[in-house]
Amino acid sequence: MATTTPDIQRNRRAKSASRPGDRIFSGMSRGSGITLLVIMAAIAGFLTYRAILAISKDSTNFFTTFEWNPAGTPPVFGIAVLAFGTIVSSIIAMLIAVPVAIGIALFISHYAPRKLAKPLAYIVDLLAAVPSIIYGLWGAIFLVPYLDGLNQWLDEYLGWTYIFDKAGDGPARNLFTVGILLAIMILPIITNVTREVFLQAPKMHEEAALALGATRWEVIRMSVLPFGRSGIISASMLGLGRALGETMAVAVVLSPSFLISGHLLDPGGGTFAQNIAAKFNEANEYGRDALIASGLVLFVITLLVNGAARWIIGRRKEYSGAAA
Repeated sequence: MATTTPDIQRNRRAKSASRPGDRIFSGMSRGSGITLLVIMAAIAGFLTYRAILAISKDSTNFFTTFEWNPAGTPPVFGIAVLAFGTIVSSIIAMLIAVPVAIGIALFISHYAPRKLAKPLAYIVDLLAAVPSIIYGLWGAIFLVPYLDGLNQWLDEYLGWTYIFDKAGDGPARNLFTVGILLAIMILPIITNVTREVFLQAPKMHEEAALALGATRWEVIRMSVLPFGRSGIISASMLGLGRALGETMAVAVVLSPSFLISGHLLDPGGGTFAQNIAAKFNEANEYGRDALIASGLVLFVITLLVNGAARWIIGRRKEYSGAAA
């Protein structure tokens, strides 16, 4: 009786498993995966333990309180304002960065001449390696003063939307500026990953579309973008992860206050990472536990965001490129 394909595959796996090099590589790979899980579990356990110590002494609701004073009598602290600032600034950054990053990636991969594409890609790669503090200093010295005019324009012409209604006359040290700065910071990351995915699009599909008379944009819309959906989502989540956890740049630019305001142009809000960086050195032991509790919330939010991205990619086969 003829040997079937599953039998051939099982025989190949059996032969492969009998080789010492394959066994060593398999063991190292399995050990690396287990080590990563152990490290994640250890981090989660440490954060949870210290968070429970802090929350058990909190005299108010940890999730809804608009104040941060763990050194008070009784201790009062909550993450409502921090969660609001973190989410709002990250949303602003993603709304700005993702479309621009996709456009840059498409230009480098499908529009720019090769002599221009390679230097441009190299420059984008370098921007991804710039330290956060450099972005923060640039934002505080250059971006904040130059955004004052934009804030006034938005207040004058779009103030009726409530979101861009500016009540005060202070500098542009607000969540809107933080969102723009974060967008600039995550733009190279999203662009790099998206560009590499677009370059992997099947050339035969593109050539077939061109042979049928499709324009370059139609080729991109029908062949490149469907193939690169999973890459775009993964790149966006990678950028969002940096936006959620960015510390120094936000701490340098933002003028925080523990108030939740829908006026994005007014100082207010704060982020988890910025609050931890600003108050960790001056906090006592209990105050550090409170900061660690807020860090646990950021840890959970990051895990949920990445889990949601994996679910979006996995629930439809065409996102993985299998149908491309």
